[in-house]
Amino acid sequence: MAEFEPQEILAALDRHGVRYVLIGGLAAILHGAPHMTTDVDVVPEESRDNLARLSQAMKELNARIRVVGEGEGVPFNHDPASLARVRIWNLVTDRGNLDVTFVPSGTRGYDDLVRDAEAMTVRGIEVPVASLADVIRSKEAAARERDRASLPVLRELLERRRRAAKT
Repeated sequence: MAEFEPQEILAALDRHGVRYVLIGGLAAILHGAPHMTTDVDVVPEESRDNLARLSQAMKELNARIRVVGEGEGVPFNHDPASLARVRIWNLVTDRGNLDVTFVPSGTRGYDDLVRDAEAMTVRGIEVPVASLADVIRSKEAAARERDRASLPVLRELLERRRRAAKT
């Protein structure tokens, strides 16, 4: 399994001009949550041109389908049409795990998330990060045990921000 280097995954997306919104655990961390994560979760814009750029970034990262029992993943051919046919891609790359989800739980996808996304700088790369409220909304809807466990901290972070904005 590759060492997890999320900044390198984000850098590849940036180099290829992929339009996306970061969501999930890494987005929560960038908002200040004290969580651990082992993957980068992105929601790409679904145009053919953007999916072509995503495919090029995936090629650079040597992306393979993540399969239990196959530590190196399973190679696959990806082009804009094939990427668009599957709604969730769980991938392993040479820089760590990458999950590509077109419509995360509790959302309507890229257009829904980009509206309130916040630009954050990660090691010199501007990253569009889902708003904390949207991260919470998605984790509530997913309702996995690990998501439920993270919600109290995320809600407290959001409440602190709202209180700070009033003063």
